[in-house]
Amino acid sequence: MLFQDATNDWPAAVDVLNERGRSPFVLICEHASNHIPAEYNKLGLDDRELTRHIAWDIGAADVTRALSKRLDASAFLGGYSRLLIDLNRPLHVADSIPLRSEATAIPGNLSLDAAEKERRRRLMFHPFQDRLRQHLETRSADGRRNVLIAVHSFTPVYLGQHRAWHAGVLFDKAALLGQALIAQLSRDPLLNVGANVPYGVSADADYALVVYGDQLDNPAVLIEIRNDLIDDPDGVETWTRKLEDALRAVEQLS
Repeated sequence: MLFQDATNDWPAAVDVLNERGRSPFVLICEHASNHIPAEYNKLGLDDRELTRHIAWDIGAADVTRALSKRLDASAFLGGYSRLLIDLNRPLHVADSIPLRSEATAIPGNLSLDAAEKERRRRLMFHPFQDRLRQHLETRSADGRRNVLIAVHSFTPVYLGQHRAWHAGVLFDKAALLGQALIAQLSRDPLLNVGANVPYGVSADADYALVVYGDQLDNPAVLIEIRNDLIDDPDGVETWTRKLEDALRAVEQLS
């Protein structure tokens, strides 16, 4: 369903859940929404395109919200489509505001002037990052651990290539946590869970894991779930339970 709420065309850039949660885990879902304010005229795309993975991570927000409740964890969810600006990309990279996503051109992002790029950063990118950074700093000042868990989803097929994994756990410095999560999820012999698949972690392709995780010595991993597994309530419930069990099992390692 396309999130176009006429009564709230410019929602908050970040939806914060359970800010006083007691868990050491801080959940991050940058691609939670496919909302595009009406003035952008859907960036020249039709409704069908805006319900696809190119506009958001299908199912990721639902899993994040459910995990926040089950783990008593704080959670930060993006309020706008990544087609406007990607919260999980450094501002200097080309796909911060994508001209193409997968094989789809994004007409509304062509020939943007500097003022429009800065407007999106000011209204969408910086408020999300500032709120998350402030939360982590407050927790640190209170002597609390910050263990960052970013929740994303990926497509079963990408540019014609089939992906066999059910999930991936992405990490760089947090190898102990990442491998422990993979081991826990892989206790189910039917699951194919890989390390750093279907993507890797790098300073040019990731933001929160690098800036708030590795650079600050906070354990940080990104969990990718194949989106056809979490595109309905039953799938969300199944994967929320799997992730809850795995995260509780590795909590002390982090």
